[in-house]
Amino acid sequence: MQPKAMPRDDDALCSCAVLHEDIIRQVRAGLSGDEQLRKAAEMFKAVSDPTRLKIINALILAEMCVCDIAALMDMTQPAVSHHLKVLRQLHLVKYRRKGKAVYYQLDDEHVHNVFYQGLMHANEQ
Repeated sequence: MQPKAMPRDDDALCSCAVLHEDIIRQVRAGLSGDEQLRKAAEMFKAVSDPTRLKIINALILAEMCVCDIAALMDMTQPAVSHHLKVLRQLHLVKYRRKGKAVYYQLDDEHVHNVFYQGLMHANEQ
């Protein structure tokens, strides 16, 4: 079996001069709003950090207190708290207090799904 030839960059450019107005109208009607896209971009920016992804990965496996996350990650509690604050502001994680301890968990199932979809995509590369 011969290796597949890599396409040249200019192969990816469209050379037709005809606009497909029906497709443009259909897609325009289905596009997400600017505010939705801005929020999604903020979420993707937050999870582009490997440390935050590792925290999300840990929280998929168990609810954890800040002290335990810090020990797991070999980081200081303030550093972990900073990452958790970013994740919390974007509603990716939530917390509950129990006495002096603060326990974190994923905010909802969407975070779990986004994480695993990203892993599946990365494994296909």
